Amino acid sequence: MNVRRLIPTTAVAGAVVLGLTALSACSTSDAADGGNGDKLKVTASFYPMQFLAERIGGEHVAVTSLTKPGVEPHDLELTPRQIGSISESDYVLYLKGIQPAVDDAIKQSGVKNTVDAATLTTLENHGSEVSGHDHGHEEEAHEDEAHEEHAEGDGHNHGEEGGADPHIWLDPVKYAEVAKGVGKSLEKADPDHAAAYKKNTEALVGELDKLNTAYETGLKNTATKTFITTHSAFGYLAERYGLTQQGIAGIDPEAEPSPARIQEIHTIAEKEKATTVFFETLASDRTAKTLAKDTGLKTGVLDPLEGITKKSQGADYIEVMESNLTALQKALGAK
Repeated sequence: MNVRRLIPTTAVAGAVVLGLTALSACSTSDAADGGNGDKLKVTASFYPMQFLAERIGGEHVAVTSLTKPGVEPHDLELTPRQIGSISESDYVLYLKGIQPAVDDAIKQSGVKNTVDAATLTTLENHGSEVSGHDHGHEEEAHEDEAHEEHAEGDGHNHGEEGGADPHIWLDPVKYAEVAKGVGKSLEKADPDHAAAYKKNTEALVGELDKLNTAYETGLKNTATKTFITTHSAFGYLAERYGLTQQGIAGIDPEAEPSPARIQEIHTIAEKEKATTVFFETLASDRTAKTLAKDTGLKTGVLDPLEGITKKSQGADYIEVMESNLTALQKALGAK
């Protein structure tokens, strides 16, 4: 008697399916590890952190971002699966104060190599009006990041930590400082590939230095120093290059400004000869368009680089920052 006939065919089919699922589960995780299982599993909170992890980690890391392209990072809610994936990471890179849901999940994850980018540079308080440095500042002042003189704000503080502004990545000099810190922490987390991380960090810092020089020279001589934006994300950038950011509605890019604030912006625009109201790629442009119509100003895009999508004016951080420079030069009347 044939023993095999006693096993129902469905059971065999089931076993085959199980086997296949097990195989495909293995192959997908191997694919993420490049098939060799020795890549450092890195979780990044959102695009500016993902960019650093990918550029500095290079071929030795497998980077997952918690914020999908096109999602406003401030609005992010994490799925149980994402929370689980944080715990399974070898290294987590995030920026405290931007995404409360992420801050909480990371605190509870117990991951040893957790790096808060905000600790790698100095954060400042920026209101929605931010005065820049005057151009008499020596290069050394740029380098020594002491910045005792906090810009006077008007109460529209962004982020937590007593109103510290978390948008450090929009200043290439601060972002380069963060890059150096990330490089060092990756060297510690994965000493076998320390030389590669060091080399990649130096290359990226070189690119950011070039970007900083392009901004310095490109914005040195402009007809006006004031720009108007729906999202007060550009405080550090304004301060670095001697500009003044006028935020329409402070911290929430979707918030409707009060009629009083619209009147105020109108007055400022006339006095400072501002030409353009900037909106961002991930939020609605309704506020900017309304304001532009009410005040006779143009609209333009200034991207706070919280995510890269098909609408982005460039494929990565460097390219979008170059597009932002072009937009600012046009709006400010660069000579």
